[in-house]
Amino acid sequence: MIQSLLIANRGEIARRIMRTARNLGIRTIAVHSDVDATMPFVREADDAVCIGPAPARESYLDQAKILAAARATGADAIHPGYGFLSENADFADAVIAAGLVWVGAPPAAIRAMGLKDAAKALMTKAGVPVTPGYLGADQAAERLQEEADAIGYPVLIKAVAGGGGKGMRRVDAPAAFADALASCRREAASSFGDDRVLLEKYILNPRHIEVQVFGDTHGNVVHLFERDCSLQRRHQKVIEEAPAPGMDPATREAICAAAVKAAKAVDYVGAGTIEFIADASEGLRADRIWFMEMNTRLQVEHPVTEEITGQDLVEWQLRVASGEGLPKRQDELSIRGWAMEARLYAEDPAKGFLPSIGKLEHLHFPEGARIESGVIEGGTVTPFYDPMIAKIIVQGHDRETAAHKLAAAVGEVQVFPVRTNAGFLARLAAASDFIAGRVDTGFIERHLGTLTGDEADPSVTAAALSWRLEEFMDADFARGRTLSPWANAPSGLFGFRLNADPAPASLPFRSEGQPHLAVVRPDKTGPAAGQWRWDITLDGKAFESDDSPWPSAHGDSPGRDGSIFLFRKGEAYRFTFGADIGALGAISAGGSILAPMPGRIVSVEVEEGAAVSAGQRLLVLEAMKMEQALIAPFDGVVAELKAVAGAQVPEGTLLARIEIGEA
Repeated sequence: MIQSLLIANRGEIARRIMRTARNLGIRTIAVHSDVDATMPFVREADDAVCIGPAPARESYLDQAKILAAARATGADAIHPGYGFLSENADFADAVIAAGLVWVGAPPAAIRAMGLKDAAKALMTKAGVPVTPGYLGADQAAERLQEEADAIGYPVLIKAVAGGGGKGMRRVDAPAAFADALASCRREAASSFGDDRVLLEKYILNPRHIEVQVFGDTHGNVVHLFERDCSLQRRHQKVIEEAPAPGMDPATREAICAAAVKAAKAVDYVGAGTIEFIADASEGLRADRIWFMEMNTRLQVEHPVTEEITGQDLVEWQLRVASGEGLPKRQDELSIRGWAMEARLYAEDPAKGFLPSIGKLEHLHFPEGARIESGVIEGGTVTPFYDPMIAKIIVQGHDRETAAHKLAAAVGEVQVFPVRTNAGFLARLAAASDFIAGRVDTGFIERHLGTLTGDEADPSVTAAALSWRLEEFMDADFARGRTLSPWANAPSGLFGFRLNADPAPASLPFRSEGQPHLAVVRPDKTGPAAGQWRWDITLDGKAFESDDSPWPSAHGDSPGRDGSIFLFRKGEAYRFTFGADIGALGAISAGGSILAPMPGRIVSVEVEEGAAVSAGQRLLVLEAMKMEQALIAPFDGVVAELKAVAGAQVPEGTLLARIEIGEA
């Protein structure tokens, strides 16, 4: 057995490998860039070596530095994880030449499967079904156009050396082929240094199904069943599951046998994945599933296979690399239940999935789910590496149970101030078509508008307002006995009058940067079940929230800027009270409307003595080249009007005063 293992990777996969290595009594060594010096995977290793600055090419991709670190720390094996150097045959050769154990695929197998055209030709020879297409050496644009016309549209142009969704273009008509080819070649040359392409028939109702295979140095190869990775966005996997929905035993036997045949064709050793594309227009059928490519490494989604088989695939890797035979025979492997994995990313779905970076000031993962993460609370998401925060894995006795568990788990994620796709994942996992198994690779794009919807959740706004209001109520008020005239209510607007209802409170705030004004009155019926109830008008309209449970707030008090954060169904909401409300004007005790900043009064839209409604526009102030509408904080009468159209006013000037009453 390997005694000392250097992990040539970072983050989540480094921690995952270390966990198994510790269980086997193997010493672990981390390599890291300077920006990763305080990351959990570095602290958890038995030894660690800094190999350079943040850019991957100067650290994690620098083969000489990694090999030097292995020599300096006395490592006898290197595990490349996935990504970075995991499918680099030259690096594998260098590790082996240095007298170290390479915990990965044989270099020859990596090379054989590294170029898509050569891999497909090899699979055809081995009797593995491949997608109809063109793999020829003639790369002339005219020849490629002819072949595309012969295949029939839509057709897919793919970079020969491609991966990760790069260097791929769908073409729907002959006239669009030339431009798509030129674009694909430019991207392929830039990303892979190779502009050669192949052509494939584009499958209109595609499913991405892959089979986990494992080989040892004694000639044994087994499969650990299939995974479905059809839920993708721009060719990047979002949710993976095992087994594949709709897979019958006969089709499973056929696809898994083809995967084993593919692995044996390249004398495969270690963990690998054979990826297939399926035409699911009439369900999964063995004669409509074709070889796509092979990933000669451990996959990000390997935990779902572990969950349904009860096997530790990293342990299998380490044992096979140490010269042992496979831990299980094919007849000893079986499927138990259903597993799903969601990839939690630091990105903002509402802004086109732009990456979100920064400090993870608050980070909470769900209970009861398997979490594979490279970060902890207080850590930082940097712009240098993949923005994945965690993988969230659940298992159920059937698919529907697993889907509901996944939706619940991602819905419990709490992260701020970094944005994440947790809410997007929660909506995706709860979608009726997903739960029913009606999935294909275009599912997310078709439902993108619904899945990325960022409309304000009324119950969250209600919770934020109630949470803020109750901060200001004294004990008597909170218990509902009476209203204290000296209560420190927001803006001091809970007016004290004998034999009269209390005046409403005006509560200006910002949510997601947008200004709002809530006018709040205590419910005359008093508190219910120990919780005070409120009648709320939001931005001049009656406000109603649903009856679902209110979200949880982070912390017991607002943040330094007066903000609080609330979480619900994976989304994080930020509310800032009493600070920089701007467009709502400055509202002080007694209903006074003050100029929020120096400016010119553009228009006055009410008269003194007039009746006004909450949210009604009173006047418009121009400041900093922007017009600011100042509105009535509650229903009442314009008791005093000081504003004059055209006048220039300093900040804090009294412009109007509203009182409760009738005109």
